Amino acid sequence: MALAERIKNREISRGASESETSAFWERLKEHPKHWGEFLHDVRVEMRQVTWPTQHEVMVTTFVVIVAVAFFGAFFFGVDSTVGYVLTRVFNIFKH
Repeated sequence: MALAERIKNREISRGASESETSAFWERLKEHPKHWGEFLHDVRVEMRQVTWPTQHEVMVTTFVVIVAVAFFGAFFFGVDSTVGYVLTRVFNIFKH
């Protein structure tokens, strides 16, 4: 009786592995189709993008450069001031 059950279980497991294998190949065959759909969706979305004009790009680039320069100078000043004050305080307590 146990031998018959083992043989039956092997047949069932073999059938399951065959169905898993066939399912894998079916998914693999559908992969190019999904890739084509993805590229089509990308093209559709890219047509809906509103691109900036050259003038808008130049103006925003100028604003970014000015902001970076301002904050660079500001933080340089703060860092230098704090460094000077801390050096003075440490020199006072050093003696």
